[in-house]
Amino acid sequence: MPLPSQIAVRYTEEDAGFVSVRPVVNQTFQLHELVDMVVSVVGKDPARVQQIFRTGTVIYNGYRYWWDALPADREEIVQLLIPFPDDDPGRPFDPEQATAVLLEIGGGAQRTIVEISRPDAAQKKLFAKHSPWDVLTNSASGKTPRYEKYAHSRRADLFRLSLPFDRAQELLAAMLASAPRKLKHRWSTLRPPAALTFVCPRK
Repeated sequence: MPLPSQIAVRYTEEDAGFVSVRPVVNQTFQLHELVDMVVSVVGKDPARVQQIFRTGTVIYNGYRYWWDALPADREEIVQLLIPFPDDDPGRPFDPEQATAVLLEIGGGAQRTIVEISRPDAAQKKLFAKHSPWDVLTNSASGKTPRYEKYAHSRRADLFRLSLPFDRAQELLAAMLASAPRKLKHRWSTLRPPAALTFVCPRK
């Protein structure tokens, strides 16, 4: 039986570790809307998309969504995924296309990701020549970031640049030195990043 074109979905805020008492909202999703949400969570992976359709639940942007199980054969799932972009390792890195940079700090269980948006980091001190965003994009000059993947949750290609500790220290110091007071205060607890990941939305 083919998948229905409309799916009755219920959702509520996800309270990690607790039984939620928040209200449940009912909504009707078009099939392509449900596929888009699931792909944003698990990527363009037919087996995982098929599994989530069958289990009937997914957590997305802080909300838990659930629906009646949707059995679907693999070929039907594959056809639904065709419109979604694939990874493109041959895509060149263009810092002008970046809208955010992800700072990877620490490693293992202590690894954290801090997102720096272009509008925030493009703010300059009064009379300053460079912004923190200029510092971040200039860090990629001379060593092109490596293509990592297409992130469906961001609708963007990701390019990663590893940093030795001394270079990371210099980068963070330069960012703070060029930041207006409010940004400098917000970033005061940052530690030197082990890597930068540039987020470049695909057009």
